[in-house]
Amino acid sequence: MKKISAAALLTCILLASCTPKASTAGPAGPSVSTAEQIAQGKAIFENSCGRCHKLPDPAAHTSVQWVGIMNSMAPKAKLTDVQHQWVYDYIVSVKK
Repeated sequence: MKKISAAALLTCILLASCTPKASTAGPAGPSVSTAEQIAQGKAIFENSCGRCHKLPDPAAHTSVQWVGIMNSMAPKAKLTDVQHQWVYDYIVSVKK
């Protein structure tokens, strides 16, 4: 009985370790930020992104392309997940 219980426990642990993890890749959906948060996203975009390079035109890329750009640049700018979302929402809102 102990061997069966141990085997069942081991199987559960292995299955749990193989399940996909929740993605924290960043924004990928529609804007969830308020107008005030989008304004903060604009300030973060101008100050954090503009610190290292010329600011890109938000209309130069699609919203899908911005996801990839933001996912690669946000860690370099040391943005929190919330700031990341605000900047993304600002960039996407400019294109409308």
